[in-house]
Amino acid sequence: MNTYQYTAKDKNSRTVIGVLEGSTEAEIAGILHKKDLVVVEVRQIKTSKIKVKAKKVKLDDLVIFSRQLATMIEAGIPLAHALGILGEQIENKNFRETIIVVRQDIEAGVNFPDALKKHPNVFSELFVNMARAGETSGMLNEILERLAAYLEKQAALARKVISSLIYPAVVVSMAILITAFLLLKVVPTFKSIFATLGGQLPVPTQILIMISDSLKKYFLYLLGVLAIGGGIFKKYISTEKGRLNFDFCLLKLPVIGELFRKVAVAKFSRTFSTLVKSGVSIMNTLEIVSKTSGNKVVEKAIASCLIAVRDGEQIWLPLSKSGVFPLMVTRMIAVGEQTGQLEKMLSKIADYYDEQVDAATQALSSLVEPLVIAFLGMVVGGIVVSLFLPIFKITELISK
Repeated sequence: MNTYQYTAKDKNSRTVIGVLEGSTEAEIAGILHKKDLVVVEVRQIKTSKIKVKAKKVKLDDLVIFSRQLATMIEAGIPLAHALGILGEQIENKNFRETIIVVRQDIEAGVNFPDALKKHPNVFSELFVNMARAGETSGMLNEILERLAAYLEKQAALARKVISSLIYPAVVVSMAILITAFLLLKVVPTFKSIFATLGGQLPVPTQILIMISDSLKKYFLYLLGVLAIGGGIFKKYISTEKGRLNFDFCLLKLPVIGELFRKVAVAKFSRTFSTLVKSGVSIMNTLEIVSKTSGNKVVEKAIASCLIAVRDGEQIWLPLSKSGVFPLMVTRMIAVGEQTGQLEKMLSKIADYYDEQVDAATQALSSLVEPLVIAFLGMVVGGIVVSLFLPIFKITELISK
């Protein structure tokens, strides 16, 4: 497939310029004729031959890129030249090569949003549509600033959730490793000592030795089962139904489920607000938001909302019927639709739920920390006590 830039006239004699992909100029002309356009010119454009590895870029890198590009455009620097400058100073190799390709496509006649769209692993659908809205409205620098602010908030939200889950994950991992070490290395040593002493071992010690023997005997099998189980689980959640069921279970979990729900609502509201404020149509906004919430249950609810809105319903009604969004959220959206201040209401919802995520992450840390420490103490303490019970018994017998 080749890329062609065309110039045509519509029914009102307005000039239409765009880019299409096809095999020949005749094919492009045929497509334009079907759209009731009068062809003025069709020419093949050469796009960059550089191949960029399909790797995602960190949100922080996109924030810096968006903000710097906005500053340069506001200063009057041409877009292609600004991209060339940024392409020279970006540290991430994959991102740098992507920007170089985008600049070369723009110099070849491709518009900015279409050049970004060729790199979906770097520039999301949201990024592309906001760039399109900015280019159409002539406010690309303002839209890029708004986009940078949005991405900053998304990155901050992700950091809060990750930081709240890291501590318990680390402690639980340490507990598992310590327990495995005690059962595989320490308990067998004590077992040989107890064998030389003879006599009847206490029941807790017998149970501990039995667990240790079983673990040593079937350890490799256990690892194999865990690896196979992990592979099956990963494959299952990669399917549409599997991911939907997994995300549904996540939302139903005590404490953590409510945190994930608040994160999804905050992300939905912030994305929706940013797109509406940038001039993207409601239908396109709902379509984009339905793919970016990060939770399939929420995405399904928004997709159903999109269908209902196409049929003439207001946004808040199908959202309230879904049972996913809290009542306060749907009522505020309803007020926003009725007063013509939807973007403002969504922004307030996003700010409120950002604060709720803060409170939820702190509450999670406060709750999980003592529980994990108690669990670790019970497991390790139970093993130690079971190992020393025979020694206490022998000491007691000697003293008599």
